[in-house]
Amino acid sequence: MILVTGATGTIGREVVRLLAATDRPVAAVTRDPAAAALPEGVHVVHGDASRPHTLASALDGVEAILLAPRAVGQATAELLASAAEHGAKRVVMLSAVSVEYGGGYRRFAEAFRLAEDLVKSSGLEWTLLRCADFAANSLAWAPQIRAQGLVRGAYGQAATAPVHERDVAEIAVRALLDATHVGHAYALTGPQPLTQHEKVTMIGEAVGEQFAFVESPPEQVRRAMLAQGLPPDVPDRLLGYLATCSEQPGPVTGDVQQLLGHPALGYRQWAADHAAAFRD
Repeated sequence: MILVTGATGTIGREVVRLLAATDRPVAAVTRDPAAAALPEGVHVVHGDASRPHTLASALDGVEAILLAPRAVGQATAELLASAAEHGAKRVVMLSAVSVEYGGGYRRFAEAFRLAEDLVKSSGLEWTLLRCADFAANSLAWAPQIRAQGLVRGAYGQAATAPVHERDVAEIAVRALLDATHVGHAYALTGPQPLTQHEKVTMIGEAVGEQFAFVESPPEQVRRAMLAQGLPPDVPDRLLGYLATCSEQPGPVTGDVQQLLGHPALGYRQWAADHAAAFRD
């Protein structure tokens, strides 16, 4: 059995889908099973990964865990200890390229580094997936694009190499199932750095329209994100990283191609895959 924390998140949902397609037993942790909309046949665990005692009964028979730090919060050590006690052998953690390459506010990279250290000292076999910004972060632009045909954002010239969630999920599944990846830390990025302007243009191409990126002050963008109900760490995380990448492009690595045997999926492909989200 594979236990997936953050099962309704960007990567977790895709990992659950891929595992379910292989008929591998998978337990998907969610706080709201009724709204989870997970694939048929998946064992849905009603629990909270940040409160590991709610998962105790679900850990029996679990061989490996996908650890999503945002879902687990400050309970990483407790969850890993409980998993080990129940016989789990392996953990794959979703981390960030900022641990290795820097960028953004230091406190976020340090939080990921601390979680990585806890994973390494857990006694479980481990693999670290240090991800660039997710291409799926652009879904936050969908309401603006549908309503106004534009994106009001900050740091339009900031260049990052956003990674497609499908690539991360495929690598996560391989690491969960194959001991070859034990003890490795991979830096997963898209194939090329793109500015915010270029990303919006590619979304327009996917939809068949022209959309504009309108530069706005970072604090104004931050307030707008908070008004949408996002917790303060989300705009701080995103805007802090973009500020760094406006001075120096984010990293591009070949790890995805090395691991999957094909080039990393580009942002244009991601935009085509998600075009419906941006149509009025």
